[in-house]
Amino acid sequence: MNFIKNPKAIEENSMEMIYPFIKDLDLTAEEITVYSRMIHASGDVDYGHLIQTSKGAVAAGIEALRRGCNIYCDVTMVQTGINKRALSVLGGEVFCRIADPDVAKRAKEKNVSRSMEAMHSFGTDLNGSIIAVGNAPTALFEAIRMTKEEGITPALIVGIPVGFVGAAESKEVLIKESTVPYITVRGTKGGSPIVASVINALLYNLVRRDNMLYVQGLKD
Repeated sequence: MNFIKNPKAIEENSMEMIYPFIKDLDLTAEEITVYSRMIHASGDVDYGHLIQTSKGAVAAGIEALRRGCNIYCDVTMVQTGINKRALSVLGGEVFCRIADPDVAKRAKEKNVSRSMEAMHSFGTDLNGSIIAVGNAPTALFEAIRMTKEEGITPALIVGIPVGFVGAAESKEVLIKESTVPYITVRGTKGGSPIVASVINALLYNLVRRDNMLYVQGLKD
């Protein structure tokens, strides 16, 4: 069988195939990397017209990662999908408390989702961070509330929960009411792989990868 086997060649070919679907969207070079990886992760070229970002959001995320910011996730699937090697080269870490027994206990007492309580538990650690929500609209609603009511100031919210109960609504609230930079997708589409693809796209603007796509260090 004749097929492309090299990881870098596969990635480059994929991005070349995706580009025609986003070339007319008036994107910066950095924004193209984010849009392309989101489409690549979903296999859905319609994403190009569903993605919504605040002005300068991609640049804000890249700069935060350059400074070594941490990432706070709603679920472990987002945490798992993020390139930890790339993040560690920049000095950051990724955190998720969905499985924390204390979080589960408090969520039960409050009759709220574990993801919502986990997001709340991060508190001021969210300042200067990237919030990554790929599953739970409740976590995104809570992150937005914390920025508005508690003065929490993350560098970026990547809020792309998936589903039919609250997902589209939470993303519309993010678009209309967010006081901080954001990246999202309108409607019910989204999910943890999409959020991880956004974070990785931001990271890959800052790190070098070899022919096998292993992270080799910072870009010059």
